[in-house]
Amino acid sequence: MLGNADTANALLEQKDYYRARAPEYDEWFLRLGRYDRGEDATRRWFEQVHEVRQSLRALSLDEKNVLELAPGTGIWTEELCTRVAHLTAVDSSREMITLNRQRLGSRADRVTYIEADLFEWHPTREFDAVVFCFWISHIPVGRIDEFLSNIVKMLRPGGTVFFLDARKESTSTAVDHVLPSRDEELMTRRLDDGREFTIIKNFWTAAALVEKCTRVGLTVEVHETADYFQFGFGTRD
Repeated sequence: MLGNADTANALLEQKDYYRARAPEYDEWFLRLGRYDRGEDATRRWFEQVHEVRQSLRALSLDEKNVLELAPGTGIWTEELCTRVAHLTAVDSSREMITLNRQRLGSRADRVTYIEADLFEWHPTREFDAVVFCFWISHIPVGRIDEFLSNIVKMLRPGGTVFFLDARKESTSTAVDHVLPSRDEELMTRRLDDGREFTIIKNFWTAAALVEKCTRVGLTVEVHETADYFQFGFGTRD
């Protein structure tokens, strides 16, 4: 586990990385450039994206007030905003928020955007659902329990939680990235222009996530697609 100083430094560099990466972020999701691992891998990727989308669509979120944490460029915001009564989206990167707004166009009227550090921001109300995609792996081991406890405080009793992240699969990331070993929390990420950043990257087992969620009062199921994704959903007790 990282010490307090190392954790603080890594989180600051992680913020800088995602601000700098914003213009090229979607290359990863669309399997372009350094993320293109061949036709077969791309086919499997989007088949499994569809599997995750179907699970999200099966949740009862229609006409509800939903909170999305770390919405990024809006890949999942776009999925949510057409269903919910209102969406609150909180991200630490103003560059990501700008791209998110652009993606949604007129639909952004249904979203309240907040630029804030996710470890420091606390809402003044409870939500019907909280969604966070590709964020839980960037939480330091020493802060995961605190984060999940805060999710409980953000949810009304019986409210829904949905989260999504990557499985540890080498073809999920860029060809010039090396995934951290089992006992590492840090990963070096490279941008298209060659700049390098050190970020937090943790891969949790499904059982560990279920146990941690249960401990704070979230009853969840965690599922994994064949290669690329791990996702969980459930309710606040």
